[in-house]
Amino acid sequence: MSSGVQKSDEKSRGSIDGSINNSFGMTAESQEPPPLKNYIFLTIFTCFCPAWPINIVALVFSLMSQSSYDAEDYEGAQRLGRKALHMGITSLVIGLLIIMVFSIVHFTTVLI
Repeated sequence: MSSGVQKSDEKSRGSIDGSINNSFGMTAESQEPPPLKNYIFLTIFTCFCPAWPINIVALVFSLMSQSSYDAEDYEGAQRLGRKALHMGITSLVIGLLIIMVFSIVHFTTVLI
């Protein structure tokens, strides 16, 4: 009567010998952990920019992402990795702006 019963029967239909074929369904044991994206190289690179507080925070977020991934908290690791990416990009942009402003001021001043 219900279409839900027919769908569940189709999903659990076994093979000819009576065994249930689970190759099409994902089980908890067969799921691979997502790849780690902590952007450690970006955050280390931004430590050379003159935006010190921001790039240190980006590095801390990146390291926290690694430790969350090691503790098998994959959602937390992804969230912290995104924060590290955003803070790293912000640090890079601010650092480049500081370098550009310093260069413009330095090369356009007239020494008497």
